[in-house]
Amino acid sequence: MEPSFAAYNQWGQQGSSSMMMMGAAGANRTVVDMVTPDMRHLIDPHWYQFPPMNPLWHGILGFAIAVLGIISVIGNGMVIYIFSSTKALRTPSNLLVVNLAFSDFCIMLAMSPAMVVSCYYETWVFGPLMCELYAMFGSLFGCGSIWSMTMIALDRYNVIVKGISAKPMTIKTALLRIFLIWAHGLIWTLAPMFGWNRYVPEGNMTACGTDYLTQDWLSKSYILVYSFFVYFLPLLTIIYSYYFILKAVSAHEKSMREQAKKMNVASLRSSEAANTSAEAKLAKVALMTISLWFLAWTPYLVINYAGIFQTATISPLFTIWGSVFAKANAVYNPIVYAISHPKYKAALNKKFPSLSCAGEPADDGTSMTSAATAVTVGDESAPSA
Repeated sequence: MEPSFAAYNQWGQQGSSSMMMMGAAGANRTVVDMVTPDMRHLIDPHWYQFPPMNPLWHGILGFAIAVLGIISVIGNGMVIYIFSSTKALRTPSNLLVVNLAFSDFCIMLAMSPAMVVSCYYETWVFGPLMCELYAMFGSLFGCGSIWSMTMIALDRYNVIVKGISAKPMTIKTALLRIFLIWAHGLIWTLAPMFGWNRYVPEGNMTACGTDYLTQDWLSKSYILVYSFFVYFLPLLTIIYSYYFILKAVSAHEKSMREQAKKMNVASLRSSEAANTSAEAKLAKVALMTISLWFLAWTPYLVINYAGIFQTATISPLFTIWGSVFAKANAVYNPIVYAISHPKYKAALNKKFPSLSCAGEPADDGTSMTSAATAVTVGDESAPSA
């Protein structure tokens, strides 16, 4: 009996048609397909042109955010505990350090769990209200971090550049600055909740942030004004502060070398000079911390500006890096303070011996305090013989 080749041909045609239909269906799938119906009204049409992200990226992002969250919560929690419970560290200037650690602690405690869960489901699963709150708190704690850094830089400027002529920071002054930091942050982060811009899902659909794709000027003006007061103004203030800090320290070191040469000695290292050297080192540490912060948040600025000015096509995968770099900044500060702050290191060695860095703590003269720092950069008086 001859086989029916017509049947084989019919089967082959049906198979080809099915594969074409599946291919067409696959080609029509977008990154928005996984979004829940109650979130669809927040999705910009821009994202419908992109296919779904590879699930592997969601897994990598979720794992990275989980690790960063654990390290940040533990690290910043230790900073808050040690600075608050150690009498020698309870100074006005260190209130700003504690405020910075508190902001970094909260940003990961508030954002990391929700993002990890959303990465597991490959879309935001907590609804529109939680999306807005998630983005608002992320923006608020980000503002808190950068302006805490800015206030620390201004305090260093006051201590090192002005020296003993400067008015020392008091507890009352420090608390006032902290209040202004959070009041300023609330103004900018509440604005989108009342119609000036809005909070929407980001391109990867697992986190939420500001709307940088809507092209009306009301929405674009928020991004521009917000970036000035929360990015460019703090950056310029910090650059100004550290320019004069380094200039003052350099002039002081130069005068000390010239004076030592006149006295025919190798070096003049009085206690004042030692304090100056310690302050210079702490200024470099703070500058490094601030540079890392701006490195962390610059990708978000680039993404927002690319959106409002339409200078580049923003893909869902590209928005992942904004999330990772921004949240990684909350990990930097406890590491920096653990390896560079002598009194913090001494307290860490006492309270958590197994976590302390190797070696003996440095001299207490390097404490980050305003009131206890007697640095007169312009003073050229020689030490007694």
